[in-house]
Amino acid sequence: MRFPDPLIRGRLLRRYKRFLSDIELDSGEVVVAHCANPGAMLGLKDPGARVWLSPSRNPKRKLKYSWELIRVDGHLVGINTALPNRIVEEAVAAQAVPELAGYPRLRREVPYGRNSRIDLLLESEDRPSCYLEVKNVHLKRRDGLAEFPDSVTKRGAKHLAELSEVARRGARAVMFYLVQRGDCTSFRIAADIDPTYDRALRAALDHGVEALCYSCRVGEDAIELDRRLPLTL
Repeated sequence: MRFPDPLIRGRLLRRYKRFLSDIELDSGEVVVAHCANPGAMLGLKDPGARVWLSPSRNPKRKLKYSWELIRVDGHLVGINTALPNRIVEEAVAAQAVPELAGYPRLRREVPYGRNSRIDLLLESEDRPSCYLEVKNVHLKRRDGLAEFPDSVTKRGAKHLAELSEVARRGARAVMFYLVQRGDCTSFRIAADIDPTYDRALRAALDHGVEALCYSCRVGEDAIELDRRLPLTL
């Protein structure tokens, strides 16, 4: 996934009201940027950190910038939770995910479950459809270990229950964790933050749901799928 325009550098002043951030650009101008991340953003909101913004192409948009990247311990981390679906979609379409290869058709946001929409539905004439739910991951509290979630997610537990029902009906159900950083070598559920979600994933796996986790190569011009990370329960 390439950014359509060059990103703009700045320094984080503060993140507040969940979706707002004050950024001092390298030019000295202070702007309010959209923060497309409803989570706690643990370790990713320290004032003074180097950040990158994307400019809006919509002249009518109130906030002219969106916060995309932050540098933490020398590594770039993607914080925009609106991007993982696009990153995974591009990778699947390019046959870059061996576990999800061989599906000639891909549809987005298809209704399923209880008033939900699956992120990606992969279809083929000669195999069951694959329901793919994508979750953004950016939390790292220990060296090399990515974790999800960074705050309680009732919606995430609901999605696991719905994927379990999909698997029970004979279709393929996959929970895809996308780590928007390249400094991790393994992945686990942050059970201390959300024990309910931890139990929900274990139950989903018992019902036939698959779990995949991939890290990303994060750069100032693009974020791309990198390598599969092992999941530790």
